[in-house]
Amino acid sequence: MLFLIKQYFCRCFLLFLVNDNSRNIHNLEERYLMKDISIKITDRNGTQHHVLAPTDMAMNLMEVVRSYELAPEGTIGVCGGMAMCASCQCYILSNTELPIMQDEEDAMLSEAFYVKQNSRLGCQIPITPNIHGLEVELAPES
Repeated sequence: MLFLIKQYFCRCFLLFLVNDNSRNIHNLEERYLMKDISIKITDRNGTQHHVLAPTDMAMNLMEVVRSYELAPEGTIGVCGGMAMCASCQCYILSNTELPIMQDEEDAMLSEAFYVKQNSRLGCQIPITPNIHGLEVELAPES
């Protein structure tokens, strides 16, 4: 929800800047408004959500799940995104190219429950334009 508030205030600011100079507003919107990507997230109840995620706020997938409240409070991102708890484990359902798994993430998944071949930690997946169209399913709570 925070990114939706940011988008609203950015638009208000742009309208204030350009006042009635409509010729420049399109250029300003492209330059200053956030670029959102679309992600499909299946929650732990099996409900699929189509969400928009901003690429300009240095967020990760776990933070997007939390901001949309797709998992009960306290059940995802318990370690704060440090790859130390696997509460944000998810299954990658699409062929989207993701960053290479680092040793910390691999070690955490080797100790986690419900791990599959397509498991990743949401806190280790940054929201970038490259992951537009990503489809994930949240792993069961352990």
